[in-house]
Amino acid sequence: MNVFKDFKDFLRIKGAWYLLVGLFLYGIGTGILAPMNAVYMSEGIGLSKVQIASIFSISVLMNMAITIMVGFISDKMKRKKPLPLFALILCMIGLILYMRADTFVEALIGMIIAVAPSGLIMGQFFAMARNHFMRLAPNIFEIAQIWLRAMMSVGFFVGLLLGANLFLIASFKGILIGNLAGYFLLFVLLLLYKEYDPVDVESNVSKGEAFSFIMLFALLLLGCADSLRGLYLQLVVVNLFEKPQIMSYLWSVQAVFELLFMTFAGYWAMKFGSKRVILLSSFCALITYTIYSTSPPLFVFFLVQPLYSFYVSVLYGVAMGYVQRMFHTKIGFGSSIYVFLFQMASLIGYILPFLIKGYSPQIFIIPSILVGVGILLMGGLALKNRQKPMTLSA
Repeated sequence: MNVFKDFKDFLRIKGAWYLLVGLFLYGIGTGILAPMNAVYMSEGIGLSKVQIASIFSISVLMNMAITIMVGFISDKMKRKKPLPLFALILCMIGLILYMRADTFVEALIGMIIAVAPSGLIMGQFFAMARNHFMRLAPNIFEIAQIWLRAMMSVGFFVGLLLGANLFLIASFKGILIGNLAGYFLLFVLLLLYKEYDPVDVESNVSKGEAFSFIMLFALLLLGCADSLRGLYLQLVVVNLFEKPQIMSYLWSVQAVFELLFMTFAGYWAMKFGSKRVILLSSFCALITYTIYSTSPPLFVFFLVQPLYSFYVSVLYGVAMGYVQRMFHTKIGFGSSIYVFLFQMASLIGYILPFLIKGYSPQIFIIPSILVGVGILLMGGLALKNRQKPMTLSA
């Protein structure tokens, strides 16, 4: 494992800087808005818990439908770049409408237009990146994708800090304008990017992964847990400590450690196998959710962030490559399946907390159960696969 040599080679890949800066800008845009979005709906527009969850759920449902439909046709398209460009235009229009929303219906329409096409951005962006790296850097293309995802986390971290300060300077409107600027700059950069043709799928550059419905279902459960936390942690923290800007600082701590762990997780996955690393990270998430549910003091929320950062770095780095390899002969479809899987997880994660009233820390009992079931499924699958060679040898 020669991290520095591989990273130096990665930076020398022609056109890699466009991809790096592009995901950096996308990360900034999402990082500015993500910690404050539900809070904006609650305090800025005055929506109820049911209305907030409804807006998120309907938007994600529309996003899922568009993502999977485009995933079926994207591999038949020689050029994928027009898809994220068109999606970015719609997202910017939606954000403008969302900024002007004063009612539930107006916020719903704005969020649908802003969110529904967004699955095309990340899914097709990584499909283009995979083609790019497989053609120009076949020896390091797997870790190159993880570094690309890490750059998105860098942008997310910068966006978190910008979001916290924009909130203090210009309240929620400043946050929404910052999110819009991130999308606009990404649009300009994509216009300048030169897309590469796909490599021959029979060239053995990409090694496939055995299809496993159990693993996909386990990843769905892990994604449900993370999406629940993504929406409700900010509301729980604001309810406990009454300072909205705390969430931006809390997520910035997560992002810093996420950058550190993402590279190591990628190399560990190549050495020990993706499934083992995903299983290990799931235990870190289980510990974190259990601590959240006990209503700990503020410093404990910060203290457990490194554990959760490892989980997130695996879930959105290692797991992405793992799912793509299940569909390695159809890169666009595989990327869309990955995005679709976590969109479905978001939808389920938004709805489950209705089982618990208000914004109590007890909400995090639900993701603890989800991750626990995911661990049992992955552990059971590992034992089953280990017994197969023993049965054959007997």
